Amino acid sequence: MASAGQTHDVLIVGGGPVGLTLALAPVQSARGIRVGLVDRRPLSVPRDNRASAIAAGVRRVFEALGVWPDMAAQSQPITAMRITDSGLGDISRPLFLSFEGDVAPGEAFAHMVPNRVSGQVLLDAVAAQIEVIAPAEIAARESDARSAWLVLADGRVLVAPPVVAADGGQSALRQMAGIHVVEHDYRQTGLVTTIAHELPHDGVAYEHFRPAGPFASLPLPGNRSSLVWTESSADAPRFLAMDKAALALEIEAVMGSTLGAVTVEDDLAGFPLRMRIARDFVATRLALVGDAAHVVHPIAGRGLNLGLKDVAALAEVVIEAVRLGLDHGGDDVLAHYQGWRRLDTSAMAMVTDGMNRLFSNDAAPIRAVRDFGLGPGRPRRPHQGRHDPHSGGGLGQWPEAAEWAADLARPPRQRLDLIRLHAARFIQTQQRHAFVDGEGQARGH
Repeated sequence: MASAGQTHDVLIVGGGPVGLTLALAPVQSARGIRVGLVDRRPLSVPRDNRASAIAAGVRRVFEALGVWPDMAAQSQPITAMRITDSGLGDISRPLFLSFEGDVAPGEAFAHMVPNRVSGQVLLDAVAAQIEVIAPAEIAARESDARSAWLVLADGRVLVAPPVVAADGGQSALRQMAGIHVVEHDYRQTGLVTTIAHELPHDGVAYEHFRPAGPFASLPLPGNRSSLVWTESSADAPRFLAMDKAALALEIEAVMGSTLGAVTVEDDLAGFPLRMRIARDFVATRLALVGDAAHVVHPIAGRGLNLGLKDVAALAEVVIEAVRLGLDHGGDDVLAHYQGWRRLDTSAMAMVTDGMNRLFSNDAAPIRAVRDFGLGPGRPRRPHQGRHDPHSGGGLGQWPEAAEWAADLARPPRQRLDLIRLHAARFIQTQQRHAFVDGEGQARGH
C-alpha cells in the first residue's frame, strides 16, 4: 500500500501553532524537503481572542525561522512579574516574589503574542512552501520497516518516513498507535478572558495565588491584559454565567487596585484542567509533539512553550539525519528525540502538579510553609547563566528538580509531603525560568 501513496519527506497531522512551526522548520533548513500537513478542518486564522506567553528561548526559534518580526510588531514584552499569596477574605495581598529585568540587554524574558497574530504569520509563512491536505479525516495509520502511511477517509494514501502527531490532547494518531497516557483530573477549570483597565500595566505580569488556584494577568498592547485563572470545577459555572459587569467586579476584587477599574472585553471561556503525559513520545515511524505528547497544568505558563521545544528538538534530529543521508524516520533518530524531550517534560509535569497542590490550598500551616519558601518579595533578575544545549531549559538549569524524579516511587502520602517541600524551595527559580527556558534550542527551536 505504501508504494501507491502520495509521498512526502515528513507528514504532520495538526494545523495548530505547534504543527505549523514544525512544518516550517524543515523547509527553511533543508533544500528540497517535501512536507505535508494534514488537518480535519480547513486551515485558517484562529477565531481566538486569547494570547500566548512566548518565552525568550522559544522566541529565538521564531527568529531563526524568519517569522518573529511580524509577530513582534503586535506583541507586548513582559518586563517584570509580581507574585502574591492571599486566602479567602484577605484584605491585603503581600508581595512574596518579584523578578524583573532582561535576559540580555534590551531583550525581554517573554512576549505576549495574540493567537490570531501568530496564526496568521505562520500560515502566511508556510503557504507556498508545504502541501496542505485539509480538510481531511484520517481513517487509519500503518507502518513498515521503510515508511509510514496514512489512509484518509476519502481513500487517498499519504506516505512519509516519519509521521508527526501534532493533533492535540485527544490525539487520534496516538490512540491509533496504541500509546497509553498517564492522566490526572485536577477537578479544576481554567478560565480565560481579555480585559481593558484604567491604569497602565508597564509590561508587568501579576500572579495571585488563591485557594482555588492561581489568577494571572498578562500584559497586552495598550491598557489591556489577558487573564488566566483557576477555579474548582464546582465553582467555575458561577463565573461562566456572570454578565460582563458582574465579572469585572469579581476581577477587581481579586486584583485590588493593581490596574484600576476593569472592563471585560471578551466572553469568559472555560476548559477542564488535567495532566496527561504519553508513556512514549514515539512509536514506529511516529513522533508525538505538543499536546499530543503532554498536557500540563497552566500554573507556570508552560503549555505552548513545551510544545515548541518539542518542535525544536524533533526538527533538529530530523534535519541532521536528512543532511547526513540517514533514515530520518528510523528508530534511532526518533529515540534521540524522545530521550531529549521526555525527561524534561515529565519533570515539568511533576513540578506544575506539585505547585498546584501546594498553592491551591488555604490551610494556614501550608500557607506559612509556602510563603516562607517564597521568601520576602525582593526583586530578582531573570537567570542569565549558560544553558545546556540539549536541555532546552530542562533539568540542567535547576538541580533541585532532579529530586522530584526519585520521589515518584515513594508512597502517596509521603510523596505529597515531599512535593510540598520541594515546591517551597523550587518556586523562586521556577517562576523566573518559566519565561526564559529553551534558549539552548534556538540553534535548531
